[in-house]
Amino acid sequence: MRRRSVLAATGAAALALGAPARGGAAEEAVDVAIVLAVDVSRSIDEDEARLQREGYRRAVSDPRIVAAIRGGMIGAVALAYVEWAGIEYQRLVIPWTRIAGEADAEAWAEALARAPRVAERRTSIAGGIAFSRAVLAALPWEATRKVIDVSGDGVNNSGPPVEEARDAAVAEGITINGLPILNDRPPLGVGPALADYFRERVIGGPGAFLVAAEDFDSFGRAVRRKLLREIAARGGAAGAVVP
Repeated sequence: MRRRSVLAATGAAALALGAPARGGAAEEAVDVAIVLAVDVSRSIDEDEARLQREGYRRAVSDPRIVAAIRGGMIGAVALAYVEWAGIEYQRLVIPWTRIAGEADAEAWAEALARAPRVAERRTSIAGGIAFSRAVLAALPWEATRKVIDVSGDGVNNSGPPVEEARDAAVAEGITINGLPILNDRPPLGVGPALADYFRERVIGGPGAFLVAAEDFDSFGRAVRRKLLREIAARGGAAGAVVP
């Protein structure tokens, strides 16, 4: 029942934020559809959460990102912003938005700045991936590629094994890329070993890669590098770590 209530709330939020109806945009398409799936567990404090949100806002509106979007075959991407914590909590913060230029990117960044933040207990990467699959299933445009972009500072400790969620997404043709935040604050942080965990258990699919953020201060730069690779369809060897 909890899962159904979260999904129902997601649908209501999408309508409230003006998500496009599937039938109304049938003739449009995007080069890539990316779900930004962001950890909001309580291991991330208020200052870190602010840096995290600001990192996504600055990256999406960065002129280099906008230029990469416009340089694609179609010249547009679709973004959805999801926050997740334990298995009981996933939320669609910004529904599918088609970004084809600077004005679209700026509007998306402003929408994220206005969105309220919630912190919840525990960490279910598996729940975040499963929820992101459902969001991708409701994509209102045709997409050449589909990506779930998972960022977080901890390992899966709630819900089913993360490998099961990863494999289900990959079986649907979805690529999962990772952005581990190597937060080594005791007792919650797991430090550099988190990159290995993401490589072995989280990422998967064609061209899957990860970009590790050394800490929350460097998070924005890591997001920008990652989005540039995803938009330009430059993956790597399986499990590659992008410096």
